[in-house]
Amino acid sequence: MELLFLGTGAGVPGKLRNVSSLALKMLNERGAVWLFDCGEATQHQILHTSLKPRRIEKIFITHLHGDHIFGLPGLLGSRSFQGGELPLTVYGPEGTREFLQTALSISKTRLQYELTIEEVEEGVIFEDEQFIVEARLLEHGIASYGYRICEKDKPGALLVDELRKDNIPPGPIYKDIKAGRSVELEDGRIIQPHKYMGPPQKGRILAILGDTRPCKAAVMLAKEADVLVHEATFSAETPQMAHDYFHSTTVQAAQIAEEAGAKVLVLNHISSRYTKEEAKGLKGEAETVFKPVVLAHDFMEVPVQ
Repeated sequence: MELLFLGTGAGVPGKLRNVSSLALKMLNERGAVWLFDCGEATQHQILHTSLKPRRIEKIFITHLHGDHIFGLPGLLGSRSFQGGELPLTVYGPEGTREFLQTALSISKTRLQYELTIEEVEEGVIFEDEQFIVEARLLEHGIASYGYRICEKDKPGALLVDELRKDNIPPGPIYKDIKAGRSVELEDGRIIQPHKYMGPPQKGRILAILGDTRPCKAAVMLAKEADVLVHEATFSAETPQMAHDYFHSTTVQAAQIAEEAGAKVLVLNHISSRYTKEEAKGLKGEAETVFKPVVLAHDFMEVPVQ
């Protein structure tokens, strides 16, 4: 899994950063992409990458401020025009359905694929055999959610050397053993799979937060996350401004990562007030509290491992 940042700015598009959107690339895991937020011109940003809109399986909206949703109707329409036929689900706060239905209806946009809109509440909002996604309400001026994406543990590696040592011939039997099924051999032996499997591979955890002040929900979502993506709209020098506008500073984001026991912190949603040179100092502010820190920029890729 890799995170591809399509827009890392706050509020309005800037020369250095577009507004919020990031893609979770899961091409090896499920042949799909999940998108988190879809600010203005997200589809333009996608044109500069290898992403294919038809691969987007799910879109998670953190909140309904324009810098997080104004690109959504256009992207949904373009996905249809570009041959996207597979179903797509959009998750977001109350109001997401009305926003999309109104925009698509008034513009007479007819999608060639099935669109499902799920308005989320706190708790598990999606689960299948691979992943669980949990949403929690953060502290912002409007309803803003953070998402915790947990990959389920995977079976351990097949111990082929042990199988050969016990004269268990290769073939479909190996597939059954790896699937956890007991197998009876031609000589009458019953093979129990646990003896020939390595330890389970622990699933990865990713936390992606919407706009927020520091809060307990953020810590809960980020608990022992392999990667935490946290907004850092303001520098550590302006904590009162961050509070007044329902945002976080670099140091506050680092404090959340430290308290949660996250492994990597990615600072995102950077105010356009900071020049390219000034933005470099934001990473250092966070590093006074927590390491390692990554300062996101548009088109950056961060592995989730």
